[in-house]
Amino acid sequence: MISKKNIKSRGIVLILCLLLAGVTCAQTTVTIQEKENAPIISKHIYGHFAEHLGRCIYGGFYVGEDSNIPNTNGVRTDIIEALKELKVPNLRWPGGCFADTYHWKDGIGAKEDRPTIVNQWWGGVTEDNSFGTHDFLNLCEALGAEPYLAANIGSGTVKEFTDWIQYVNHDGESPMANLRKENGRDKPWGVTYWGVGNEMWGCGGNMTPEYYANLYRQYATFMSSWNNDKGIYRIASGANVDDYHWTEVLMRDIPKHLIEGVALHSYSFVEWNDKGPAANFNEKQYFKTMERALNMETLITKHVAVMDKYDPDKKIDLIVDEWGGWYNVEEGTNPGFLYQQNTMRDAMIAGATLNIFNNHSERVKMANLAQTVNVLQAVILTDDEKMILTPTYHVMKMYAVHQDATLLPIDLKSDKYEFEGNSVPAISASASINKEGVAHVSLVNVDMNKAHKITLDFQKMKLNKATANILTSAKVQDHNSFENPNKIVVKEYEDFKFKKGTLELEVPAFSVIVFEIK
Repeated sequence: MISKKNIKSRGIVLILCLLLAGVTCAQTTVTIQEKENAPIISKHIYGHFAEHLGRCIYGGFYVGEDSNIPNTNGVRTDIIEALKELKVPNLRWPGGCFADTYHWKDGIGAKEDRPTIVNQWWGGVTEDNSFGTHDFLNLCEALGAEPYLAANIGSGTVKEFTDWIQYVNHDGESPMANLRKENGRDKPWGVTYWGVGNEMWGCGGNMTPEYYANLYRQYATFMSSWNNDKGIYRIASGANVDDYHWTEVLMRDIPKHLIEGVALHSYSFVEWNDKGPAANFNEKQYFKTMERALNMETLITKHVAVMDKYDPDKKIDLIVDEWGGWYNVEEGTNPGFLYQQNTMRDAMIAGATLNIFNNHSERVKMANLAQTVNVLQAVILTDDEKMILTPTYHVMKMYAVHQDATLLPIDLKSDKYEFEGNSVPAISASASINKEGVAHVSLVNVDMNKAHKITLDFQKMKLNKATANILTSAKVQDHNSFENPNKIVVKEYEDFKFKKGTLELEVPAFSVIVFEIK
């Protein structure tokens, strides 16, 4: 329960009632209230991740300047435009596991002179390094997104790391600044966000948290912003799912002046050794995947409790820089490329997870969906010149209204979605109010079978106009394809009643609705 102390009288009360066989069941209640000193929902929660993995970079983002596909400096123009529509706030690169085998100097200078690299993590393919630092940072400029560089700790050196920072940030005479100018870029990009390694408990080196904490301290000590106006923001490689001990050691052993963020990674799937099909799944597979996705609430709550123990003033942020659905690859594709379809189940994962992040925005300040193009829970899929937008893309676009808005805290008592004796909350919700005083409420019904009737009481907010958009489809397995790219699109939702400050509607099974209330 949210305490009523220091809470303004203005509020929203949502009463949700499940209808089953014509009989009204117990009500589910969501109370949304304004609260003094409520946190801002950082736009960076809506970040993305682009790794050198499968067809995310080569054949996805990057087709080369000589391609017949319209491009801007080798990057597909249609992808740039689609991501600008999404208001992508930040983009993480070059990995992932790939980051700790990546040596940045291999990706600068004349493209014809760059050495090749074998991607030992993802498919064993040989890459020519034609997409490097300049290409990525120029892409971020085109998108209006902050770059988030994941640097090589596993197989690199302190000097290699700090040279990279100097190369992209130093605005004067220095060896790396001069090298950047020789390569055609006069002014620095000013990169603020830096990951100090990736998954150091696994592919980053199979380290213990104690060893990594000491290594982190060494690297962070030599990291300078080089007069970047926004400073430097150092993100420690954080825990794998529920490894709370890892978070404990980092928070305990790393001095507070050397760290700004701690990462967390968690994916949603059926079972690790058999993640299940991306599209032709059954209800058992759907339920297990949603059960794991909704567990993000528990993960964040428990990791934040550890962080609060050592950082009660909340100076260090939680950064969920890898999240999303992970399934078996599509039949006939390279198993190392992690290419999968994207269905209404993925829309459920996206909507519910973003609601969780919004509601924990006091500590969660950045998150990165894995991944942007052609890999895992992608927002964009490509096939030669063709491009489609996935259900996940549409949810991210619907939720963009929450970026940098003030959180409206909620007290949620949800009815259950039950399957074979187990249950998860059927309804997920979050709300915010922007600087113009416009409120937005995002609702997700993860129940695969049943609609939920909802009553929203806005009388205390003195609101008189509501509009809404919905994302839903006939089957939860439905997806957009290159043959039918608009099977699932956002539509205006008008099937609600708004009278005397009360709004009544029914949320269909497996659907996402975002309301705007003025």
